[in-house]
Amino acid sequence: MKSLLLLLVALLVAGAHSASAQARIDTTRGRYYQPRFANVTVTSGVSFGAAVNSAGANQQLLMDIYQPTGDTVSRRPVIIFAHQGGFITGARTDAYMVDVCTRFARLGYVTASIDYRLLDFGTILAGGLDSVNIAKSAIRGMQDLRAAVRFFRKDAATTKTYKVNPAYITVGGSSAGAFAALEVGYLDKATEVPAYVGLAALGGIEGASGNPGYSSAPLAVLNLSGATENPSLIEAGNAPLLSVHGTADATVPYLQGRVGSPLPPKYVYGSGRLNPRATQVGIRNTLVRLSRAGHIPFESNAAYADTTFRAIRDFLRPSLGQAGTALATSKASALPAAQAYPIPAAEAVHLVLPKELLLPLQAQLLDAAGRVVRTVSPDAHALDVLRGTLQPGVYWLKLPGQPAVRLEFK
Repeated sequence: MKSLLLLLVALLVAGAHSASAQARIDTTRGRYYQPRFANVTVTSGVSFGAAVNSAGANQQLLMDIYQPTGDTVSRRPVIIFAHQGGFITGARTDAYMVDVCTRFARLGYVTASIDYRLLDFGTILAGGLDSVNIAKSAIRGMQDLRAAVRFFRKDAATTKTYKVNPAYITVGGSSAGAFAALEVGYLDKATEVPAYVGLAALGGIEGASGNPGYSSAPLAVLNLSGATENPSLIEAGNAPLLSVHGTADATVPYLQGRVGSPLPPKYVYGSGRLNPRATQVGIRNTLVRLSRAGHIPFESNAAYADTTFRAIRDFLRPSLGQAGTALATSKASALPAAQAYPIPAAEAVHLVLPKELLLPLQAQLLDAAGRVVRTVSPDAHALDVLRGTLQPGVYWLKLPGQPAVRLEFK
């Protein structure tokens, strides 16, 4: 029995190492660190979905995609940015979005700036500028950003138009866009959304903005002057977090406080609370504290813009899989890891969940391209994941608050 257990552990470790090696990005020759490309090609107005907005109309969702001109690499990392504007204004063509997307495309990234559904001005004029409608708009923004992540995973699995690696899609945003990015990275349970928002009526966490059947899980989260309703959204096994925030931010608090003036105020937690939470639960994170700076200073001050650019560049580089670094967090989860065996399996993989994990829960089974191939709903801490109609290959089971579990069928 002892020999069998040792063999199973060895197979799990070897399989995880092999999958990580296959997924790594080539960072040689200064790619993703030094500007390797003089010019950037921008494809404007790419449709990545559509969804019903606050006015009840079906809104087409557009993004601008930036690629390094003349690049021959066929599987590149992606950064998707969402603009600022309090969920009532702003656009994908805002100056900072154009600048940051261009700078990272020159390093070799594929970047995108998205439009997302804002609170309709007709609703505002009718007296609808309140915290409830803003909260609903934040959920819509999150759903649209998730659809953008799925858009690139779908492209990688089908037409390969943008030559991206589906394992390396980062989400980020400025101010309101950062709220959305934080929710994409860390909001994964309906119970984490206040009841007054009416999440189910809005389409749930994933929403219906486009490209269903693919995972919206990001490689990392870039929080630029953003906040969340509660630091507890960040759980062990979640994506790494970078935050850049001015300590004198009077719009979105660096630590915690009320936002929404002149709206009915809402209490939120800024970067000074979110990154310590990430450290507490073992998530790789970086906090860039801009001393005495106000709200989104990087959008109007070149020095702060350079600081933010370098912070993002340096933060993402370990996640690109350089030698000696981990693909995601290298620290242990606060919970014991789930176990899966045998690997590979002919008909079924036996899954043992940590007893501390609260059940029942809902998990997604993803294929190597990040497509959702099955939903698994464990109601016991030991269960079999049956192969059924799945093709031979590697799959990943994404559990809330846990690192993804590698499965393989032969």
